[in-house]
Amino acid sequence: MLLFAATALLLAGSARAYKVYIFTDMEGCSGVTGSEFISGAQAADGKRLMAEGMNACIAGCFAAGATEVVVRDGHGGGSNVNARVIDARAKLIQGPTPKVRYKDLDGAAAVILLGYHAMALTTNGVLAHSYSSASIQGMWLNGRPVGEIGVDMAIAAEHRVPVVLVTGDEQTTVEAKNWLPEVSVCATKRGTSTQSAVLIPVEEAHRRITAATEAALKRRAEIPCLKVTYPATLRWDYLPKGSLRTHHPDFKPAPNPRRVEKTGDSVEKLLLDK
Repeated sequence: MLLFAATALLLAGSARAYKVYIFTDMEGCSGVTGSEFISGAQAADGKRLMAEGMNACIAGCFAAGATEVVVRDGHGGGSNVNARVIDARAKLIQGPTPKVRYKDLDGAAAVILLGYHAMALTTNGVLAHSYSSASIQGMWLNGRPVGEIGVDMAIAAEHRVPVVLVTGDEQTTVEAKNWLPEVSVCATKRGTSTQSAVLIPVEEAHRRITAATEAALKRRAEIPCLKVTYPATLRWDYLPKGSLRTHHPDFKPAPNPRRVEKTGDSVEKLLLDK
């Protein structure tokens, strides 16, 4: 009888166990308002704010009952935060992961896109761009304008894992809802240009991220994967060399960008094998 009870408890615990994958960018993090936080005089602050946002999200994951959390340092080269300050309960992935967008995603029940930004040329989107502010003027997925949110939702869906929460500025949350109405969102600021924002106090923003994470994960079964028609087509409009970055205040769209289009059975392969 005791053996049966112990086995039942073990099985019940296994049924409740689940893994969460947090992919973190920097531009949408609480407190980041312009290029100075990315590569300028306040870059150290940008990295600190990114780490603090990670920890706020990790806390929400465990509060929601997650038993494993993987957090990906996903900005630029992927080596932004100091590993010593990240919540030790989570597994941190840093550095390049060639050909793989979500390294160690296998077995995850949910993906969270943390600190994201709107697609290139979004009005009042803080640091809005689409993967490369220096070279990509715009992207399309199956003929629809797309940025990192839509593409990364599609890639997660290819692994049968839903994106349950997207955080960033208000324009980011609108874009996320346009792609997946069921997704939970958390706005950390309101952009007033590509280089400025009205901020929620950072500590309050982090409390909101923790609460939004917990709430989103508790309703993860209600949030579907993004549906994509295959074969899928990705299109890029590339800027001429020497162009201003797409989030520079003086940027003007190039009238005749170089266009590249690819079609295949995987958005992830189209993105990373180009």
